[in-house]
Amino acid sequence: MQKDHGSTPATPTGRLRHRRRSTEVLPDVGKENGSHLLVNDQNKYRSMLTRIYSSIWMIGGFVLIIYLGHLYIWAMVVVIQIFMARELFSLLRKSHEDRQLPGFRQMNWHFFFTAVLFVYGRFLNQQLVNTVTSGQPLYQLVSTFIKYHMVTCYFLYIAGFMWFILTLKKKMYKYQFGQYAWTHMILIVVFTQSSFTVANIFEGIFWFLLPASLIVINDCAAYFFGFFFGRTPLIKLSPKKTWEGFIGASVTTIIFAFVLANVLGRYEWLTCPRKDLSTGWLHCDPGPLFKPEYFTLPAWIPKWDLPLHYFCMDDWWHLSVAVEVFPWREVQILPVQWHAMWLGLFASIIAPFGGFFASGFKRAFKIKDFGDSIPGHGGITDRMDCQMVMAVFAYIYHQSFIAPQSLSVDRILDQIMMNLTFEEQQALFMKLGEIIKRRLLEES
Repeated sequence: MQKDHGSTPATPTGRLRHRRRSTEVLPDVGKENGSHLLVNDQNKYRSMLTRIYSSIWMIGGFVLIIYLGHLYIWAMVVVIQIFMARELFSLLRKSHEDRQLPGFRQMNWHFFFTAVLFVYGRFLNQQLVNTVTSGQPLYQLVSTFIKYHMVTCYFLYIAGFMWFILTLKKKMYKYQFGQYAWTHMILIVVFTQSSFTVANIFEGIFWFLLPASLIVINDCAAYFFGFFFGRTPLIKLSPKKTWEGFIGASVTTIIFAFVLANVLGRYEWLTCPRKDLSTGWLHCDPGPLFKPEYFTLPAWIPKWDLPLHYFCMDDWWHLSVAVEVFPWREVQILPVQWHAMWLGLFASIIAPFGGFFASGFKRAFKIKDFGDSIPGHGGITDRMDCQMVMAVFAYIYHQSFIAPQSLSVDRILDQIMMNLTFEEQQALFMKLGEIIKRRLLEES
């Protein structure tokens, strides 16, 4: 009796549990495969409003910092890098292990600020020298720092390396070496890439503002097109990303790149490179890339007439007017707009893979966002994944196709001021004077 009583409900109970478990898993599987996209999300409008409010605040603060100039933009980039490092350092942290390793977290920040000193010292040594007037005690200090910059950073790194070795603790080796490798990956993949942004800033705010704006435009356009028209999943790493959003954002970004380059290129203070670390707007010769050229429209483009009809409320009279759609035959274009289209093409097709990489990374660690610093967006790292990829491309593109390859007088003088002592500069001046006098005598 007891055996029959115990065995009778066992089979249906097991079947019931199995069926219930299968029906609970199905929605999650479908969501992972992309069948439940953002367009079917019940809370999509609330999420969209939160995202819009945060975006307005971010764009407002970004515009203010751009208005303040190069030095403030550089400070903004450093602050962003600090927040990104904090988010990524804490990703693999384990509180139990950290309590057994006092001072281990400070070692990560030691390597971080050593990287800051090394990268920015190499990028901005010329601007640093031009900021300080020669002959002042500070000038000698700056010159000494630049001369021994690499050896200073090297010994700071070696100090961190020795610090790590001396803090190794039994039964904690695996965790410590994992944190050591993780710290270096952050410095190489994240910090080094975003540091190219600073090089773009001092080449001219235009070369920082345009690529950064294109990423923002592409992200907003992809969200908009995917929100309203998204049906076809794009990639399994990001189930809410769709082909409709990707294609719509690509076309929008390229068009905006062409138009935005014309708008930004007309502001002289955005195009001037900064050769020192002072503040304030700059005035310079914008160069041929930012000087307008006129192109005549081809003859095959017709002068279309657009009819406009006006009616009186009592229908007493009727007036028909034809307006030409293309009344002008010449178009004013900045040469930099053609370069901007290449930047827009990269921002719309290649740069999103930085976001896909971040999505796969978050899935590997089973987290939704890197942080919660920005409501509706996640952490700072979530907003900078594509920006880092774009910054490196913008720097390489500028150095390869925009920056002059030959030595200029200003560049030679900068090298002379930075590497020669005052006595060597005097000797060079006298030697150049003799060479110029000799040539004048030969020509006369």
